[in-house]
Amino acid sequence: MNILHLISSPRKGASYSIQLGNALVQKLVAAHPDSTVRIHDLTETPFPHLEEVHLQSFFTPAENRTPAQQTAVRHSEEAIAELMAADVIVIGAPLYNFGIPSTLKTWIDHIARVGITFSYSANGPEGLIRGKKVYLAMSSGGIYSEGPMSSYDFVVPYLKTVLGFLGMTDITVVRAEGTSIPDLQVSTVEKGLASVAV
Repeated sequence: MNILHLISSPRKGASYSIQLGNALVQKLVAAHPDSTVRIHDLTETPFPHLEEVHLQSFFTPAENRTPAQQTAVRHSEEAIAELMAADVIVIGAPLYNFGIPSTLKTWIDHIARVGITFSYSANGPEGLIRGKKVYLAMSSGGIYSEGPMSSYDFVVPYLKTVLGFLGMTDITVVRAEGTSIPDLQVSTVEKGLASVAV
């Protein structure tokens, strides 16, 4: 089993989403000892925000791309190949200002490619990234899974929607929440990990 662990928090060891993602990966490897793990830290090798040259490269046939377009499309093609090679994807997703970090958003912008990761037909859009298991390792300072702040969580609904659009519909959400609440922060990673079977 090939596991891809995407990290989007810049907080390194202090990050609860990284701690939760690492713990999930360890749990997966324990259950499947023959697994290989690839870690992609999006904060260390960030994807560029989309510019005109990227969009031109996406919609230009490979044989017609200019040298600049060939360079620009490389990020996208490498990310898609990495994603396609994975059986399981663990995505670290801290809640920043009610949404995902920009590092994760730019990764999504580079993997969402019409004709490659999704297509349109007479029946509507169809995701082309199939057969993947996705774990969202989400962290948040408050409680967003329920209660009065639940409507402020744009991390899980957005990721489920965009990943599902691309064909990745088998998604399990694992939360480390209440990380800014003293009574909860000590055990939040363990509690989140215990909530999921792999």
